[in-house]
Amino acid sequence: MGEALVPAWVGLGSNLAAPRKQLESALAGLAALPATRVLRVSSFYRTAPVGYAGQPDFINAVAAIETGLAPRALLEALLDIERRHGRIRTIANGPRTLDLDLLLHGDQRIDEPGLTLPHPRMHERAFVMVPLAEIAPELAIPGRGVAADLARALAGSQRVERSESD
Repeated sequence: MGEALVPAWVGLGSNLAAPRKQLESALAGLAALPATRVLRVSSFYRTAPVGYAGQPDFINAVAAIETGLAPRALLEALLDIERRHGRIRTIANGPRTLDLDLLLHGDQRIDEPGLTLPHPRMHERAFVMVPLAEIAPELAIPGRGVAADLARALAGSQRVERSESD
């Protein structure tokens, strides 16, 4: 690990093919990435779908990691984990076996084709902000505010409930 480790945050979601198992397997995949370790994982949350409503509820979580991977390399690794879990992109915001979103990579701001950090819609999504605020309430989202405040501002905008089993 020649590079310094940087904190990063990854959103996880699934609503197909045993969603809880998909997330657990994805977390193992994250932990197996080079120069990366999982520090904390939020509770799993059952959430209402956003955008395309005609689909099952999602199971969502957020993982805090530290990584020596650059943002683009980490994103490519996340996309590879999705592919290994059978992710097929057909309907925007549609059902999926696994969705991994790179939310933050340190305090970097990036706006490139295919990679925007912080994630451009994370502050609008209760299914991201509630689990993120659970494990990092004081985390500052560059240009947006503090995680706990952003999660509170989204209260009632989407059904998000802690899920003990699914």
